[in-house]
Amino acid sequence: MKNLKIVVEKHPECYIAYPLGIEGVVVGQGESYEKALEDVKSAIHFHIETFGEEVLETETPVLEAFVAETGM
Repeated sequence: MKNLKIVVEKHPECYIAYPLGIEGVVVGQGESYEKALEDVKSAIHFHIETFGEEVLETETPVLEAFVAETGM
């Protein structure tokens, strides 16, 4: 299995998680960091079962992910 980078965002009412470097939209959520991570992992497995391993074959893999903040 390929290792994926997963972004987990903390919102006032829940955590939202999504993978980087996968074709299509996959999102998980939960009341805690761990629950959101567990949910997105389950969603990734379902996505692969539904659409095949090809969803992992992106042309440009994500090497690193950064979070930046800027004023507008």
